[in-house]
Amino acid sequence: MDIIKRISAELNIKPSQTEAAVRLIDEGNTVPFIARYRKEATGSLTDEQLRALSERLTALRSVEERREDVRRLIGEQGKLTPEIEAALDRAESVAEIDDIYRPYRPKRRTRASVAAEQGLSPLAEILLAQEKGADIQKAAEGFINEELGVSTAEAALAGARDIIAERVSDTAEFRKWIRDYTFDTGRIVSKAKNPDVDTVYRLYYDFSEQISKIPSHRMLAINRGEREGVLSVRIEVDEDFIKGYLNGQMVTDISAPAAKHVIMAAEDAYDRLIAPSVSNEVRGAVTEKAQDQAIDVFRENLKNLLLQPPVRGRVVMGFDPAYRTGCKIAVVNDVGDVLATSVVYPTPPQNKTEEARRILTNLINTFKVDIISIGNGTASKESEIFVADLIKSQSRKVSYIMTSEAGASVYSASKLASEEFPEFDVSLRSAISIARRLQDPLAELVKIDPKAIGVGQYQHDMDPKKLSESLGGVVESCVSSVGADLNTASVSLLSHIAGINARTAANIYEYRVSNSRFKKRSDLKRVKGIGEKAYTQCIGFLRVPESSEVLDNTAVHPESYEAAKKLLKLVDYSEADVKNRKVDELAERVSQLGWESVASAVGVGTPTLKDIVSELLKPGRDPRDELPKPQLRTDVLDISSLKPGMELVGTVRNVADFGAFVDIGVHQDGLVHISKLSNKFVKRAMDAVSIGDIIKVRVIEADAEKKRISLERIM
Repeated sequence: MDIIKRISAELNIKPSQTEAAVRLIDEGNTVPFIARYRKEATGSLTDEQLRALSERLTALRSVEERREDVRRLIGEQGKLTPEIEAALDRAESVAEIDDIYRPYRPKRRTRASVAAEQGLSPLAEILLAQEKGADIQKAAEGFINEELGVSTAEAALAGARDIIAERVSDTAEFRKWIRDYTFDTGRIVSKAKNPDVDTVYRLYYDFSEQISKIPSHRMLAINRGEREGVLSVRIEVDEDFIKGYLNGQMVTDISAPAAKHVIMAAEDAYDRLIAPSVSNEVRGAVTEKAQDQAIDVFRENLKNLLLQPPVRGRVVMGFDPAYRTGCKIAVVNDVGDVLATSVVYPTPPQNKTEEARRILTNLINTFKVDIISIGNGTASKESEIFVADLIKSQSRKVSYIMTSEAGASVYSASKLASEEFPEFDVSLRSAISIARRLQDPLAELVKIDPKAIGVGQYQHDMDPKKLSESLGGVVESCVSSVGADLNTASVSLLSHIAGINARTAANIYEYRVSNSRFKKRSDLKRVKGIGEKAYTQCIGFLRVPESSEVLDNTAVHPESYEAAKKLLKLVDYSEADVKNRKVDELAERVSQLGWESVASAVGVGTPTLKDIVSELLKPGRDPRDELPKPQLRTDVLDISSLKPGMELVGTVRNVADFGAFVDIGVHQDGLVHISKLSNKFVKRAMDAVSIGDIIKVRVIEADAEKKRISLERIM
């Protein structure tokens, strides 16, 4: 298999791009580094393209490893023929390679092996010969052997058929055809084990869908229903057609006396040996594909959640709702330092509304609170109503926002949280997290296992290792794309920068504490664990705003500093101009000289030149600042007040294959089905919207009893 050629075709990129990317990956470069700083080599492949390429490279190399392993195993048996070699070379998947290996794989005792031990292999050959004038009964009688356990001619024929059946089952060509036919034409069928019991799987109580077309979320839901004992699931396929195919392959003369025995053996091979394993293989393949699609959804949602714009320069009150134990309150200043904490009881059963109002009003006025960030969990509706009423009576302007508290409890009980806030108990740490994740979602959410953030679908049904690796890559890319301040970034944030692990991040923190601050980027080389390779990979994603070198506060890599300075000189600007943001005409001046000629003059490629210009125009810029800001509210809606036709503005909170969940200011998010997301056909919901998007919607239906809201997007 030509891996480079295949990846290029699958990802629709040039072989030269693939080859360069593979070389860079094999050299140990990280994906964010390649995507940002090796654009000339890869033809500007994006982070997403490079991750997809890396995953396919790993998968295809696994196929190659299995191919060579099987080649060796068959060779050790002295049975590696040119035909087998050619078949192995043609195989495109591990399943096809294993089909080729099946006849040579050590087997436990089977009906066929027992029959072979009874000396019935020659009789099987007689049957397969299908001679017209053969006397099958007489031939079978010649194999009766009481000592070997063959007492009758029929027993001899049954044993011979078992040998033929196993041979049919072991034929790679047959298995591939049946597997492909089953996938292309078969159907997933599910039935309720107890139809009278209502469950969340009722949709699948009597369900059937073509295997090749079933959406990932349905496949995963059916699998879960089966695991929970609610559903029975099977694959239905035209078995008569498959048996007809096998008979057509095996029978050479239908009029021959042996033909009926060959047909019996072929059909037995399918029923007993092929169908069960092919069914499992096909379901496994469909499930794996569904998991991969679900991981893609999770990955995209996580990326959009992490890259939500921060709310800067505001004092925030974190409000973690609860009933019996009270609502936990934490006020943090504009840089996230905790100013005050409290516990109030405005919700049932205590209903100490006036006391809570007095305490929170005092906190708002004392610390000049701008925004109240309310967690969206238990008791959030009652809390939202209380807060909306509270801010109406305030002398200063205060707004509120509903904030996803997914993962807040996981973080608050973690070792990291106890190290950050040893003086606060678990519940108050959660309120601090709810406040801080509004100020800087990325910095706060990186402290939480991505699987606990709650923006996926069926994440508990996926391969944990594959999910963790995939989500870890997303976090790394997001943190690297935003960058981190070496003097203020937490250990958690630093540990997700490309090229830095948890231990090195801790070393960076220790250096910062011991030396007061990093004075310039190159100081990072003094940190234990930062060698030349690690420095090259990570330094472009780290900032030192206080450095005397203005480029230390940009994403310009130190390897391009000389080029950046040549550029400034060429277009008659200085580093002081960059620092004072007086280079507004930089792009125009470069354009007048010609991008390619300037790139050549300063010694970089055009893509790198464009990145340098972008950074010089806005040193220290945060790409998240260019995104729409979160919606702040001052009043509350109730699901019972929603009427069909009402038009509202909402924030996309989660995206699944089948649609998007939108926060419109009531406790329950509304669902915009994929068919209502656009006036054009949308294959995937995430092609139309992303987490954090602010969209206009119209109410289709609101069921207060079932807590279901159906919406459509207004384009």
